[in-house]
Amino acid sequence: MQKILAGNQVKDLDSQHLKLCGQESHELMEAAAHSFVNWFVDQNFSLNSPVLIAVGGGNNGGDGLAIARLLTKKSFSVSILQCFESIDKLSPDGLLNYNNLPKSIDLISFENWQFPENSILIDAFLGVGLKGELRPVAKKYITRLNEYDGKVISIDIPSGLPSDDIVSNTAIKADFTVSFEFPKLSLILPEHGEFVGELVILKIGVVNAAYNGIDSSLYYLEAQDIPPLHKSFSRFSYKGDMGKVLLMGGSPGKMGALILFAKSALRTGSGLVTCHMEDSERFIIQTAVPEAMASWGLIPNPEFYDSVGIGPGWGTENRERLLRQFLQDFKKPIVIDADGLNLLARYRDLVSLLPKNSILTPHIGEFTRLVGAAGNHPERLEKAKAFALENQLILVLKGANTVISFPDGRQVVNSSGTKYMATGGSGDVLTGMITSYLGMGYTPENASLCGVYHHGLAGEIASRTKRRSMVASDIIEAIPATYLHLNIS
Repeated sequence: MQKILAGNQVKDLDSQHLKLCGQESHELMEAAAHSFVNWFVDQNFSLNSPVLIAVGGGNNGGDGLAIARLLTKKSFSVSILQCFESIDKLSPDGLLNYNNLPKSIDLISFENWQFPENSILIDAFLGVGLKGELRPVAKKYITRLNEYDGKVISIDIPSGLPSDDIVSNTAIKADFTVSFEFPKLSLILPEHGEFVGELVILKIGVVNAAYNGIDSSLYYLEAQDIPPLHKSFSRFSYKGDMGKVLLMGGSPGKMGALILFAKSALRTGSGLVTCHMEDSERFIIQTAVPEAMASWGLIPNPEFYDSVGIGPGWGTENRERLLRQFLQDFKKPIVIDADGLNLLARYRDLVSLLPKNSILTPHIGEFTRLVGAAGNHPERLEKAKAFALENQLILVLKGANTVISFPDGRQVVNSSGTKYMATGGSGDVLTGMITSYLGMGYTPENASLCGVYHHGLAGEIASRTKRRSMVASDIIEAIPATYLHLNIS
């Protein structure tokens, strides 16, 4: 998995890479520019759309100048919006790229900025090196750029956003943020959604060895990380090998949650799924999910099951005694969501009964009830890390970029998913998927990583034809396509 570095570590990473590869810094800048331009061309923007590039004096501006040259070679009409005092104030690599600009590119001073109709604005003003408050002149540039109402693309980070903290003043409001190698922490914070827009991560050839010796407990989960985590099964495998899973959930009026829970576990690959519910509701589950078995009352032999998921649609009234008894009898890691989490928040001593490496999957509301309120998302992530460390549990904090906190202090940011997954039942689907992987014999770590990534990918695949009309059942039906997409047999 890719390390996510703090803004002040990026310069160290670049230095390490250049030392290992024998490259010059302007060559790395050129690689970033080529990567951006290839992405830009793939978006099929019209050649009739003028491209305006707001260029600052630092290396982010140097990226913008290199991109200007390369886009001109692709027959785009490019102009530079000057966001630096004078040419002699450019960084060395910025000056090199300025001197290589084609003569057809105009350099436009602030007083003469205009935004033609159907133009595209590329923000290459301020980068990850921003520290402290914005200077008045920087605020002036950003305020003017934000008056533009067309397509805005920020390079590496929207100008004005700090790399690792919450924005305190103003920043560019981008439709796309195209960052390199890994997302800066700032780009995954919900507080910055209006600035970041759609996040795109591009690789520019930084060698893995360059990350050695640079400390970070934050990682980025990407598609290539997933296949090695999966188990292989032989043609002699039978349903028992694929996991005997018990799902505890559902209640009168909330059986839909248990149905989604069960269907997602089955679609993920579970061999045997048993749904435990109230006697009065058993006909619903056996009609809606004929592949699943039903049980009710006491659980006479919990150790029969390879994994257990608890919570979706379960309710909290008269559940504490059953949950307490179950936790005393079952010693393997379990998955807890929804009302299971609400019970833990209400009866705090139950947390100490959870088997080590159990997986909790709260959304922000459930997290607040269980772990505590936070003033912002960075504080929430610190609380998640502390909770996982203290209790030796895995905490999956769901969101646009789901973050998995492990008992050793590592935190992993998921890259898959889409805004269209913000629909009732989506979390129940995730819980079923993680429980399924745990039942197949995956380690709790790998079960959570695979579950979270495949869940997000299924959402992406389903949304291609559904968009905002997507429902949780669509995510379940797209699970098989995730195996095909990642070539998992």
